[in-house]
Amino acid sequence: MSDVPMWHEFMAPTLRVLSDGRLRSARETRDEAARVLGVTEEAKLEVIPSGQLRWENRALWALSYLARAGALDRPTRGQYRITGEGQQLLAEHPTGIAQSALKAWSDRRGVSVGSTPAAHATSAEMTSVLATLSPLEQVEDGISSLHSAVASELLSRLHSQKPEFFERAVLDLLMAMGYGGTQGRATPTQLSRDGGIDGVIDQDALGLSRVYVQAKLYDPGAAVGRPAIQGFVGALHGQQANQGVFITTARYSREAIDYAANVSTRVVLIDGERLASLMIKYRVGVQVRQRYELVELDEDFFE
Repeated sequence: MSDVPMWHEFMAPTLRVLSDGRLRSARETRDEAARVLGVTEEAKLEVIPSGQLRWENRALWALSYLARAGALDRPTRGQYRITGEGQQLLAEHPTGIAQSALKAWSDRRGVSVGSTPAAHATSAEMTSVLATLSPLEQVEDGISSLHSAVASELLSRLHSQKPEFFERAVLDLLMAMGYGGTQGRATPTQLSRDGGIDGVIDQDALGLSRVYVQAKLYDPGAAVGRPAIQGFVGALHGQQANQGVFITTARYSREAIDYAANVSTRVVLIDGERLASLMIKYRVGVQVRQRYELVELDEDFFE
């Protein structure tokens, strides 16, 4: 549960900050509104999937909706001041402005502010959930939920394949991530003579720089222990190599993680959760079903 106030809870404090009629920047208004609301330093560290700070996102959406409702004027880019209508709105709702109150207030004046985050909710429970989110958060949370479902299905499908298929998929992923360089290549080893190495990525045309790969198809609920990582490190030493990647559909035990972190040979561990995330990010084993574009006002067009 987020400790950041809901986006519409920023509206009354925003009007209060601007109630003296002064022209203020979005940044100053945002910061002062957060101070009025008592947003803690810890809460200010929360981020949404895009990397933007959650409190900033919600504060700026409040500014946007108030401007569209005519409660704020924006004479120049990023600068806001309260209007007479905004003073009246604050007088009517000095302690807080609910989404429904803003919509009713703007409807009386024939002003459209567009859909609020909960406008299309189908149940009281969904309304309660969406009310905490800005529109951008709703989009990103929806994408995150879809990716989570795809990630779970990816691991299930990978686990149902033969080991050689998984090894090839892992090499395809590392190549998609750029580890093969511009002229490198990925080669799975022969299953009967792999010597503890499942694949090799030549990072240049001559194979002077190599990444060695161990790919283990384990039950997603299992844990890869320290002995398996020790065995891989031994295989790397046999190849006179000092770096390798161990990838599994399972997870790693604490002992395995600690060993990999402290051994002199550089060993990167990728568990099932991270594997699925990387496959989605680099489009390996998945395809884009549909694209959506988010737009914002082009301020340069109006100058």
